[in-house]
Amino acid sequence: LRNLAVIDLCFSSVTAPKMLADFLSEQKTISYQGCMAQIFFFHFLGGAMVFFLSVMAYDRLVAISRPLHYGTIMNTQLCVGLVVAAWVGGFIHSITQLALMLPLPFCGPNVLDNFYCDVPQVLRLACTDTSLLEFLMICNSGMLDVIWFLLLLTSYSVILVMLRFHSGQARRKAASTCTTHIVVMSMVFIPSIYLYARPFTPFSMDKAVSISHTVMTPMLNP
Repeated sequence: LRNLAVIDLCFSSVTAPKMLADFLSEQKTISYQGCMAQIFFFHFLGGAMVFFLSVMAYDRLVAISRPLHYGTIMNTQLCVGLVVAAWVGGFIHSITQLALMLPLPFCGPNVLDNFYCDVPQVLRLACTDTSLLEFLMICNSGMLDVIWFLLLLTSYSVILVMLRFHSGQARRKAASTCTTHIVVMSMVFIPSIYLYARPFTPFSMDKAVSISHTVMTPMLNP
């Protein structure tokens, strides 16, 4: 939970300060290096968040299915390993995105159709055929989001079924925790799936969903 709290704080900090500065300024610009850095940290933290949500789901599954062995299974060594794996997973996801973006040529005028730098908008500025790259980006972000979301929903469904065999008070407490996790998970995954699991053609809702995804969701996370 401490790691998720840090991610929520940093995730908004990647984009919000620059957005606020642009709102107050007539000249809204960002350097190429700043744009690439924004993409890297945005996807690094976003990827790590997805993996930490998976760790939370596994933790709840062990706590409910094996309550007497929870302390043995979720020992310090395993917890540290899962935390490190989540951060490394986020880094690998982000560095893959960046490695695909860096070789692209940009001929100008480079006007972003968004409040911050992100893969779909930057990809549309490239003066070369990006259809294959777009497909790879959708697979790396969008389809993984869809698969991960379905797997997590399945795991929480299994947990909720298991709760039927627990006593009243314990069941209500665990159900409340799982419901909170499902709400957080939906707030993270649904906007992400909308943004990355489809062709990068612009839609009128894109900016509103982007703001919700980067600013509102971290603020509303329990």
